Amino acid sequence: MTYILALDQGTTSSRAIVFDAEGDIVASAQQEFRQIFPAPGWVEHDPIEIWQSQLKVARDALTKANLHARQIAALGIANQRETTVVWERATGKPIGNAIVWQDRRTADFCGELKERGLEQTFRAKTGLLLDPYFSGTKLSWILRNIPNARTRAARGELAFGTVDAWLLWNLTGGRLHVTDVTNASRTLLFDIHRNRWDDELLAILDIPAAMLPTALPSSHPYGKTDAALFGEPLLLGGIAGDQQAALFGQACHRPGMAKSTYGTGCFVLIQTGAKAETSSHGLLTTAAAQIAANEPRFAIEGSIFVSGAVVQWLRDGLGIIKHAVDVEALAQSVPDSGGVYFVPAFTGLGAPYWDPYARAGILGMTRGTTAAHIARAAVESMAYQVADLVETMEADAKQPLTELRVDGGAAVNDQLLQFQADLLGVPVVRPRVLETTALGAAYLAGLAAHCWSGIDDLAKRWRPQRVFEPTLGRGEAQQRIASWRRAVDRVRG
Repeated sequence: MTYILALDQGTTSSRAIVFDAEGDIVASAQQEFRQIFPAPGWVEHDPIEIWQSQLKVARDALTKANLHARQIAALGIANQRETTVVWERATGKPIGNAIVWQDRRTADFCGELKERGLEQTFRAKTGLLLDPYFSGTKLSWILRNIPNARTRAARGELAFGTVDAWLLWNLTGGRLHVTDVTNASRTLLFDIHRNRWDDELLAILDIPAAMLPTALPSSHPYGKTDAALFGEPLLLGGIAGDQQAALFGQACHRPGMAKSTYGTGCFVLIQTGAKAETSSHGLLTTAAAQIAANEPRFAIEGSIFVSGAVVQWLRDGLGIIKHAVDVEALAQSVPDSGGVYFVPAFTGLGAPYWDPYARAGILGMTRGTTAAHIARAAVESMAYQVADLVETMEADAKQPLTELRVDGGAAVNDQLLQFQADLLGVPVVRPRVLETTALGAAYLAGLAAHCWSGIDDLAKRWRPQRVFEPTLGRGEAQQRIASWRRAVDRVRG
């Protein structure tokens, strides 16, 4: 039988999943790693911890599956995007912690660039807005604030990468410094229309081109892993940023198909095919997974910074639940949120508001408010934020959404998905295999290894597990959305 090993390197944990030729899960392993908060609004990871945890779970998954490396046709990588790592080419050692996508330390710098009238320059080439979310300003900060970093980078001594490039470097013992177009498209440094790094943008941010990885298609025979890591070399065949990997894993290959991933953040993507559509509502144009260099694919994306992370905060910050899975039962213990709205803007607001200065708020509380009402409001906040995105996406695409395919850790929550269907007024579809991010990476890797004939072959393997039909009247849904938006207005700026 054919097996694929997928590495799913996320914001709070590293996972590895072994899939068979039908796209079913054979075995998996997962390990959390530290979240580092050096200052308000700053978020960092230790790149060594990321690598070591990812290697460990990859080996654990193979052991659990009782498979030898020679039975693995290919290895694919899906990764948290925008998180920025810089390391020494000679030693492979990071020059500091990774700056995580959630980090807001470059908000003022982004403001300065906007004041210089540069946002349209970046927008036209990259499809992105000037926001601390993306890698470019994080990399610029590292070069300005770590002694001698820019000088060393110009001499070619330092390498930059998003997490996929960092993993690939380590998997190959430093032989490959490569990324894929989906990750490159999230850096503010990559022209998505010409499919290459852009000299003008590099000059604006004062970033030496010598630091950059080679950008290749998402499905490609990049090379092989070091034999010592798994017993013999594995073909590295697929790379995609986690959200584009999920779009691919959800078989959203045709224009107009959309998915929402409920992870630490929440990300809604709609496939636009070979055309890079420009949003007029603050959404992003981004590269979708490419299976050939001459076949560009694009998507419109809305990014929500805090989704499932709000449940972690209920657990770790507020202490009202012991385990993340407990939130559904607590939220269901009350019939509604009791007029409470929770806007989880802990690190600002993403699309469609793009307000790095917003902060979280729980509004509408009375003496009768309980932990259960706050938990329910927290769960509902995920659905409200997606409803905001879908409305703007429909306006950009000039066509209504007919269904929303969902995945991610919080997609196991039936209450959340039912409320999402109620707000949107369309079916919400949960697939049989929820790990669509890892599945997308596996499919991309398997295509490079010729395990499947193409995307039509893959689309046949996608199957729904449950469909949530809307039950709330449209008037009531619109009333609730209007109240939510009043709450959002209270926390902005």
